[in-house]
Amino acid sequence: MRDVEIGSDIGKGRVVVAMSGGVDSSVTAAMMVEAGYDVVGVTLQLYNHGEAVSRPGACCAGRDIGDARRVAAQLGIPYYVLNYEKRFKKAVIENFADSYLRGETPIPCIRCNQTVKFSDLLKTAKELGADAMATGHYVRRIEGECGVNLFRGKDLAKDQSYFLFSTTREQLNYLRFPLGEMKKSKTRNYAAELGLCVSEKPESQDICFIPNRDYAKFIKQLHPEACQGGNIVDLDGRCIGEHDGISHFTIGQRRGLRVSQGSPLYVIDIDPVENRVVVGPLQALLVEKFQVKELNWLGDFEPVDQTIEIQVKVRSTTSPVPAYLQFTSDNTAKIKYKIPQISSAPGQAAVFYQDERVLGGGWIL
Repeated sequence: MRDVEIGSDIGKGRVVVAMSGGVDSSVTAAMMVEAGYDVVGVTLQLYNHGEAVSRPGACCAGRDIGDARRVAAQLGIPYYVLNYEKRFKKAVIENFADSYLRGETPIPCIRCNQTVKFSDLLKTAKELGADAMATGHYVRRIEGECGVNLFRGKDLAKDQSYFLFSTTREQLNYLRFPLGEMKKSKTRNYAAELGLCVSEKPESQDICFIPNRDYAKFIKQLHPEACQGGNIVDLDGRCIGEHDGISHFTIGQRRGLRVSQGSPLYVIDIDPVENRVVVGPLQALLVEKFQVKELNWLGDFEPVDQTIEIQVKVRSTTSPVPAYLQFTSDNTAKIKYKIPQISSAPGQAAVFYQDERVLGGGWIL
């Protein structure tokens, strides 16, 4: 038996496991069963967009529900599928499309965790009489003197703390992350040992609800105006090309601009009011500071009129860098880099760290 302890506060009580149909959540359920908890598996049906149901790399669609159901049967646990399509459409899909209209680049995975999974599903878990809800995320939950804290996963190559920055202290009290101390290779080995049908299943990739990964086409179906053509201009406002819609672009983009000035050009700004894309050299992307909104703070002190040293991560694929964090109100803050960095797009997340600990984060303005 694996040594799994998800909290003495719940003894060996009931645990709801959020099962996406992938190897991580399947192993999470198996570990909970093996450790003696009363386990209930739950899968959310979030969308049903034809080809997205069966393509590799999707999640929470038809094929994945079938995989989760088979794993639950193998483990001998009760299993439920909850239809959250309407909620997901409103909270995640429509928000995703609306963000592009504002010239932003959204991260729907974070919004999904923030709304559907760690709000709605967590409420359902409590209604099922569960003492805790476990997920297959690679993060660590560690109890400290001031309450429960969130830390990066031990396997930094799989660490998912960037996507969970909006998790509140109240939610952390109820959530459990059994894979936080493990490497992904160990997770797959465990699944293979148990003979789980998902042991070799590929990772979920890109945005799960986008068929063929064609973001612009998907957005056009919801908001045709997002694909209205406009001008590509340089830093002085001179028109140097045309585009097929601002939904095709994000800050920092280099490929697909279809303009040339003898040196590499990057997207510096997206102006939804004038429907134009501003391009320039890489140097123009360097910034010293930026602001965030909807601040979620997990530190041990009240963030009022203070400036503190942090490490900040503004892309899921990059490492945190040193910066200063200044709190400006209850839910906004300013971040100043110690050394200027490449700008990140509005709508992306900025997550604050103190070594391995997550201090919180916000959405870039």
